[in-house]
Amino acid sequence: MNRMFSLAAGFAAALSLMAGPAVTAHAADYNGPKIKFRVAHTTPPGNHITLAFEKFKELVEQKSGGKIKVQVFPNAILGSDRVLMEGAQKGSLEMAVSSTPNMANFSPLYQVFDLPYITSPKNQEKLYKAIDSGKLGEYFTKVANDIGLEPIMYAEYGYRNFVSTKHPLNEVKDLMNLKVRTTDSPVEVAVATELGMNPAPVAWGETYTALQQGTVDAEGNTFSLLNDAKHSEVLKHAMDSQHNYSMHILLMNKKKWDSLNPEQKKIITEAAHEALIWQRAESVRLEEKAWQAFHDKGITISRLTPEQRAELKQKTQPVRDQFSKEIPAELLALIAETQN
Repeated sequence: MNRMFSLAAGFAAALSLMAGPAVTAHAADYNGPKIKFRVAHTTPPGNHITLAFEKFKELVEQKSGGKIKVQVFPNAILGSDRVLMEGAQKGSLEMAVSSTPNMANFSPLYQVFDLPYITSPKNQEKLYKAIDSGKLGEYFTKVANDIGLEPIMYAEYGYRNFVSTKHPLNEVKDLMNLKVRTTDSPVEVAVATELGMNPAPVAWGETYTALQQGTVDAEGNTFSLLNDAKHSEVLKHAMDSQHNYSMHILLMNKKKWDSLNPEQKKIITEAAHEALIWQRAESVRLEEKAWQAFHDKGITISRLTPEQRAELKQKTQPVRDQFSKEIPAELLALIAETQN
């Protein structure tokens, strides 16, 4: 079984996976030395990504009888995605989490997931299988290893939607001239540009203030994350654009991973898998909660028609054409196989 695990966000199909038996290790089975790992990430308390790593911590400690401790630092306490991942590369931090857009700073191959409309929610189960235990997962293990990291878990929070503090987003043209917060991902910046928006890369931890002060007046993210980060306090309008897909990847310093014995690796791998199964179900509830919270706070959500979604896909075609040239044909083919 591949040890890279994707954590689905907001898809009811994930519930079916709960029926499968969990892989369990008894605490008494671990007789190794006491060790401690730090896991740092940028998502806020209560978010389904945060909950995934809290569950991972709980399971690792349970399976090791408390001999393997995991200390979790959420909400960008220790820095941005980039700062955290640089720490993991250097070994000053054992485990770090980064979104796939920000992982493009370390390898451009991660930007394949950022390509607009390269994946669709209707094909998520196929994509999960490819990442969990297929050739796509094997491919990205090598990508991570080449930059001094070992993938532990793909905590995926789903598809981004455009939101704004300025005016209703009823049509594609309503996105024009908005000052939109992006990550450093060149793909995200290009998407915004093609849609007539003004991209402004802003660190996640600074985005709430940027929206509040008017430095930016739009962003693209999952409703669940936006609600948990309290961006819904300042947002006024949204559309279910589902324009790109993202995961948060938990990676360990490669040398640290290689130094672990098989028993320790097994505990970490099993904990990641069980956290995956649990989080897929929990994320469904939290995404539904976010939609309701948006409505309760008076945020208008425009549901795009098939024609409007096709317009968005057509307008962003130049981005797919441009960046596909920079991505190996083998990787594009692996992604395409999940969408057939």
